[in-house]
Amino acid sequence: MSTPLHSWGRYPAAPQSAQACHWREGLAADLDGIVRTQGSTLPYGNGRSYGDSCLAASDRVLHMRTLDRFIRVDWQQGVVLAEAGVTLAEILALAIPHGWFLPVTPGTQYATLGGAIGNDVHGKNHHVRGTFGNHVLRFGLLRHGQELLSCSPAEHLELFAATIGGLGLTGVIAWAEIRLIPIRSSQIDRSVVRFGELGEFFALSAELDHRHEYSVAWIDCLARGRQAGRGVFIVGDHARYGRLEVDGRSRLQVPLTPPVSLINNLSLRAFNAAYWRAHPGRRTAARVGYAPFFYPLDRLLHWNRIYGRRGFQQYQCVLPDAVAEVALRELLDAIAASGQGSFLAVLKRCGAIASPGLLSFPLPGASLALDFPQQADLERLFARLDAIVHEAGGRLYPAKDAHMSAGDFRRAYPAWERLEALRDPVLNSRFWKRVTT
Repeated sequence: MSTPLHSWGRYPAAPQSAQACHWREGLAADLDGIVRTQGSTLPYGNGRSYGDSCLAASDRVLHMRTLDRFIRVDWQQGVVLAEAGVTLAEILALAIPHGWFLPVTPGTQYATLGGAIGNDVHGKNHHVRGTFGNHVLRFGLLRHGQELLSCSPAEHLELFAATIGGLGLTGVIAWAEIRLIPIRSSQIDRSVVRFGELGEFFALSAELDHRHEYSVAWIDCLARGRQAGRGVFIVGDHARYGRLEVDGRSRLQVPLTPPVSLINNLSLRAFNAAYWRAHPGRRTAARVGYAPFFYPLDRLLHWNRIYGRRGFQQYQCVLPDAVAEVALRELLDAIAASGQGSFLAVLKRCGAIASPGLLSFPLPGASLALDFPQQADLERLFARLDAIVHEAGGRLYPAKDAHMSAGDFRRAYPAWERLEALRDPVLNSRFWKRVTT
């Protein structure tokens, strides 16, 4: 019997059994086989979604990771056509030596191509290039009992839009074609400065975001008083000269899952204070590799194990520009008062570039993401945070969610009914069942 699959947060605890897909030609038969025995299923990539959006309602998934071949590449135009199970890391390993890079990347390179489309991932350059979906040229979509469809802005447009950010519910992506961006070096020219409170973040963002390709901040979510919202602001651009090298650093790993979380109030306060002080008070420039800039946690394999057997939840919201600073202060006050902080607290601005996806998460404003060990008091904290986000007109990210109410989801994503109308009836997730029934 194969090892059960889980979401990255390992919450909720719903182990998934899997049917692996090895050949595109056999994908329809693999899908049909699960449907005949289980009634429904869900495509599952490399398990980097945090909550229950990657967990099938039937607990039997179609494992796409083994569908991992490159079909065609064009290094003159920077276009890659690959199977859905190829990871972003595998695309980078092939593309970087030829002078190309992903146009948009999330915080892990271990997500699959299909997963990047299904969750319409975004990154540190949303203000410049929008979401991943903005760079998808076309993809092959398999719906149960139908022929494989080629979806693009020119054909099957409705399914194209519903699948981008559609959480794997409209059909199984067999392959996808994306456009990359040219680079001269695999290194990043980075500038870092710490800031003392939340208002300084918004001032730095207004000054620097439009000058740089990438912009992000780390926030000390436990700081209070005049230091509330202090953090570290980071901007970067692809270096104009240098080598085109794929990251070859050795990886460390967390060898086992401890019985309880290693993240607690005492360790968080010590870490956050030390991390903030370790960064310069004046802007400091340096050249760094792309991997530590984009994927610092990827070097520690199985880092999700540090949260113990109960797992963790990520809380990621986006707040409209007009109320972002006020709402963020309320969120940070509530988190600091609860004592349930996060060492991974990422704050970034989202731009106004519209995604082609129906259920795309970003909107013009500020996005905050934090990880919390799963514990009894978390429900109360999340209820308070949800109320603040709701009042501000913001929304949560389905790819990271394990608690959102049906009411909040439907209010924040009014296009959900269009997606439901286009959903393949044999595809369903625990998330979708939770927020639509």
